[in-house]
Parts: sequence; structure tokens; C-alpha cells
Amino acid sequence: MNDFTSLPQTPLVKHIAESTVRRLSLYLRFLEEFEAQGHATISSGELALSGGTTSAQVRKDLSFFGSFGKRGLGYAVKDLITAIREILGLQREWSVVIIGAGKIGAALAQYRGFTARGFNVVGVYDKDPARVGETLGALTVRPEAELERDLARLKPQIAVLCVPGEAAQPLVDRVTSAGIKAVLNFAPAPLHVPEGVTLRAVNMATELEILAFGLSHGAGALTDDEGRRTAG
Repeated sequence: MNDFTSLPQTPLVKHIAESTVRRLSLYLRFLEEFEAQGHATISSGELALSGGTTSAQVRKDLSFFGSFGKRGLGYAVKDLITAIREILGLQREWSVVIIGAGKIGAALAQYRGFTARGFNVVGVYDKDPARVGETLGALTVRPEAELERDLARLKPQIAVLCVPGEAAQPLVDRVTSAGIKAVLNFAPAPLHVPEGVTLRAVNMATELEILAFGLSHGAGALTDDEGRRTAG
């Protein structure tokens, strides 16, 4: 039924749209829920519901990475979970440091869902002496001054910045100089990173403004980068 091709160790393609990766993440969560309910197979139509898209789009998204399932028989849920986890790089654990132990940083440090997805928070840092030494779950907030020394020892792959805007660029310079190749930025500031570093930004004000646009003009006015209406 499955007709899965094995995924190679190097990427099949050099460029994949961010919207495709986002849908793969949604498919994975839906598949895991489906498996937990005891289902062994799933159709492209059922999987499309999770991404607010179409059966054709599901098949197109998966086709970038290999051959999955057979026409009329659907996909084996367990095998497709394994394949998508491998595509997304979740077949291994990733070490994460959080810089900024304010409300956002503290909440992220104590979020148990990261471990279940393979993200292991190994350090939390702050420059405020009042926060240094606080306990956040199993971690103790460390002084920001010790950051480079700890990075050399812990060797994390991802840094999460939860600091004021003016502090973000100096910190991203420090962590990338220390060898970190992926940064998630919650700071309200545009950042510049060296070539070869992946930067993702979460701007809460922008997200709220997009919601305000939807409320003002109707949810149907919102589309994704490929011109499709967003779910809602």
C-alpha cells in the first residue's frame, strides 16, 4: 500500500516554499492525532483538512520529497509520520538556548511541548541580576555574561531571542559568532545574520495587525503566499 521511497541523507531539492513546510508541520500533527485515534490509513482529502488546503496540494507537497501512498488506497499513517518527521529534521534532538528570561522567555523555557517535538532547552540566560538564579522548570537562569562559555560547552544548534529590540542585534552577533546556525527572534527589531544562518522572526504586533485586517475586511480577504485563502 505504501510505496514509500527512502529519503536520502541530503535534501532532494534546494528550495522549498515556506508555506509548504508549514503545511507539512500541520500534516504531521494531524497524522499524530489520527494515529492516536487508532487509524492505520488516511486519504489525501482527510489530510488536506488539517492544512486548510486541497487533496491536490497535499500530493504536490509530498511529491517534493518522494513517492508516498497509492492511488485509491491512501497513506499508511505510521509510515507517513516517520517520513514527514525525517523531512522536517525531527528524527534527531535539537538543543536550544533561550536568551531573555522575561515573561516570554520564561514561558518558553517551561513549555513541555518542545521536548515532545525533539527540542531540548539546555540553557536560559538574562543580564538582569534579579532574574539570574531563578528556577524555570528544570533550568536555572544563567548570567548573559557566561553565554559564550556555555555555548562552547553545550553546543546548541538553535538560539531563541526574547529580549528588547535594541539588545537583539548584538546578541545575534554573539550567538552566530559562537557557531549557532539557527535563530528564532521574538524581539521587535529587524536582524541581520551571516550567510548560512537561518533566521525566523515572530512579531506579535504584526500578527495582531493581520488579525485586525481580517476582522475589518473579512477572513476571505486573507490569502497565503500562493494566493489561497487562509483557513478561517
